[in-house]
Amino acid sequence: MPDNGMFDLTGKTAVITGGNGGIGLGIAKGLAEAGASVLIAARNAAKTDAVVKELQSQGFKAAGTTTNVQYENEVADMVKTAIDTFGSVDILVNNAGIGIRKAPQDYTLDDWNQIMDVNLTGTFLPCREVYSHMKAAGGGKIINIGSMTSIFGHDLVMPYSASKGGVVQLTKSIATAWAKDNIQANAILPGWIETELTEPIRTHPDFKERFELISARIPHGRWGLPEDMAGTAVFLASAASDYVTGISIPIDGGYVAF
Repeated sequence: MPDNGMFDLTGKTAVITGGNGGIGLGIAKGLAEAGASVLIAARNAAKTDAVVKELQSQGFKAAGTTTNVQYENEVADMVKTAIDTFGSVDILVNNAGIGIRKAPQDYTLDDWNQIMDVNLTGTFLPCREVYSHMKAAGGGKIINIGSMTSIFGHDLVMPYSASKGGVVQLTKSIATAWAKDNIQANAILPGWIETELTEPIRTHPDFKERFELISARIPHGRWGLPEDMAGTAVFLASAASDYVTGISIPIDGGYVAF
């Protein structure tokens, strides 16, 4: 592994929730390439095992654990696994999330609670769990994954938008509270990225007009890929961002600027 200077993550351990696919996997690969040991935490054990084997075959230090971020005990086990396996938890990436597409008036309370439990509570619980470990170690990095819907409303994903707006405010709050402990907390706001979550918009005929409108607004001329998140994640996980906290960075090909 080449010496990346201030971007070098050698000797660091990163926990990535929802890290076995999409944006989470793109970030996990980027952190591993920068030298970090990565713990992939997700609900689908078989998918996680396959991803871990792939990373290990490429010479990276990787392990997996089955975690549902809605539950305190599973989050505690996740952090313990990182420490038992790699000796520390230096970087936390809260990427796990779900979305349900409906008109606002059609959501049930169960829909609302499920989305909030995974996207917002499932960001809070890992943050709270790593705090004492990062404080004792003299610092750490937290990267929360928001969304363009943290900024813009969206007619078909109202609770998702609300949860992702909450992620940004949660990030600002812990950034200010934990700055004294040398813990930096920031958020990445992915734009329109090619993942399983966005596949219906890209492929279903009912969303053809919406897809074309979205695509026309992206100055970069294409939808993003999961690996497009990696560079910013490495920056926010490394010493290069030691004086950066409480911010939200759109990675969107210029969508928010257009």
